[in-house]
Amino acid sequence: MLDIHAWCESELAIGDYATHGATTIGGSAFAYYFRDIETAHAFVRRFPMLDLPDGTLAPSYTSPMLDLTALEAQDVCNLYSMTASQAAIRELADAMTDRTGNLQRLPAIFPNAVAPVVCNGFDGRDLVMMRWGMPSPAFALKNRSADRGVTNVRNTRSSHWRRWLGPEHRCVVPFTSFSEYDSLSDGKKEPVWFALGEDRPLAFFAGIWTSWTSVRKVRDGETTDDLFGFLTTEANGDVAKVHPKAMPVILTTAEEIGVWMQAPVEEALKLQRPLGDSRLQIVARGRMSDDAP
Repeated sequence: MLDIHAWCESELAIGDYATHGATTIGGSAFAYYFRDIETAHAFVRRFPMLDLPDGTLAPSYTSPMLDLTALEAQDVCNLYSMTASQAAIRELADAMTDRTGNLQRLPAIFPNAVAPVVCNGFDGRDLVMMRWGMPSPAFALKNRSADRGVTNVRNTRSSHWRRWLGPEHRCVVPFTSFSEYDSLSDGKKEPVWFALGEDRPLAFFAGIWTSWTSVRKVRDGETTDDLFGFLTTEANGDVAKVHPKAMPVILTTAEEIGVWMQAPVEEALKLQRPLGDSRLQIVARGRMSDDAP
């Protein structure tokens, strides 16, 4: 248990978890409570050998049990993969400079993770690494000591987001598949992965980015990060069967990427629309990463 305690103290903020210990006839027992399900996932990935009762956790004393193999259902896309090569990204996005180093396959990208992004630079487009999660609106930070960020942007009419809609703050986010959550008959949530084909061809989310100073985690204090998020829109027919509320804004051609990266804001925002029906297909179910093919 010492390794678990040490990991929580070093990797999690003070307000992200709590623990309670007890001694019974069978020995010592510890209960861990997490503020959100992403933190619980990080814990389970680090200690996969733990024997978890029924594979579930209770987010609070009154909430229904949630399957630890799925994130809590959300109105947004909070999990995607990017397994294409750097060369493929540079070619389709016309990136002149690559600052990502030796980019590894990323079969599961969660909020607050660092991931590749293409943005406008001084001498063309740059392929860089940024952290997923734009600054939250002020109302969302009331009584909170840290800003965990906003991954998806739907209301582009909001003054909070409009400041970052100019070409200097636009970006495209490469992906090969993305996940939404399907509600099963037993009340659990199953991750469902969508892609443009079984071979996971490269495409991009229409995104925005900014450099921002904030407290992302209490234990880290104030940090300055390059942050990104991507736009969402109403779900198309493919996604709506699983997740009817929303889907990411997807760009599939160099022409669409060019419009998003350079066009006046009114023209660029015309791309905030669903991908055509039958363009996406389900390529995997029931797992928290997609490393195929």
